[in-house]
Amino acid sequence: MNRKQKLRLTGIISLLLIICAAISLILYALKQNINLFYTPTQLLQAHTIPGQIVRMGGYVAEKSVQYDSSGTGVRFIITDKKNNLIVNYHGVLPSLFREGQGIVVTGKLINPHVLMADQVLAKHDEKYMPWPLAKELKKGESNGT
Repeated sequence: MNRKQKLRLTGIISLLLIICAAISLILYALKQNINLFYTPTQLLQAHTIPGQIVRMGGYVAEKSVQYDSSGTGVRFIITDKKNNLIVNYHGVLPSLFREGQGIVVTGKLINPHVLMADQVLAKHDEKYMPWPLAKELKKGESNGT
């Protein structure tokens, strides 16, 4: 190997090390910002303790929504079709919140089967389609194409 090839190889190796270090630092910094959520089954299987803050996703169980007398508190069951968890929440619910709707809840565990929610987010339906596209598709269906 001549001097020019050694210099080029050293430069390439240095560049790769710098890129690897940068990617490692970025991933380490983002690790704390990743918001994953548990399903009720995963939460029941995980080793959680009362008072722990968790993020959980699932569906609002049918006929499980109960409002308190003041109207600001609600109690409902979140399910993943295998296991259920009771959620208590005080505040204004999102307009998309309804039975059967997918939601993500953040809050503290009171016990392994009860969560006191601080935040309730309703997920959009996966079948969402922008209205201009839906309009075009309906127009195509009515024309027989």
